[in-house]
Amino acid sequence: QVQLVESGGGLVQPGGSLRLSCAASGSIFGVNVMGWYRRAPGKERELVATITSGGSTVYADSVSGRFTISRDNAKNTVFLQMNSLKPEDTAVYYCRLDLFRPYSMHWGQGTQVTVSS
Repeated sequence: QVQLVESGGGLVQPGGSLRLSCAASGSIFGVNVMGWYRRAPGKERELVATITSGGSTVYADSVSGRFTISRDNAKNTVFLQMNSLKPEDTAVYYCRLDLFRPYSMHWGQGTQVTVSS
């Protein structure tokens, strides 16, 4: 069974930074994709950034240039460095792991990020 545990959320002022971490445990083999998604109040959950086990990344336009996703494959951990935070970045951030062959999708419990003065 795969489990994802997120950490690093909190309250930060506009312009500040936060770093989120997500550690995956369980049966994780082969090519996979880890990513961060977020759900703001009253909105649908949206993609923030993803990274493959080979290091290829994808970013939402709204965070490109401000957020950086990275991973430690040896520890099955993904990070999200968030800089120049804006109030509109306020959301619950979820970690997701996609495994292949066979395909399965796994979510973390979410961590709150609040950007406010």
